[in-house]
Amino acid sequence: MDLSEKSAQNMAYMVQAITAKLKMVNTAALQSSQFSIDRYDDLFDLYEMVMKKNTFSPNEMQAIVEELGSLKKD
Repeated sequence: MDLSEKSAQNMAYMVQAITAKLKMVNTAALQSSQFSIDRYDDLFDLYEMVMKKNTFSPNEMQAIVEELGSLKKD
């Protein structure tokens, strides 16, 4: 998948990958449709950071979830 192309499909993929990697239980609360394509680069940066790590501390998980929340549409 070419994530350099800004698309809703790529955003959906990244959100799904992040929630899977973090083993988030309530994934329904985080839908790709809640994110604006204008925030694609920010989501991509977060995606890359999450995918590079193998484990996350509770504080890191909290920060990632908060960052995802801040990227949602207003």
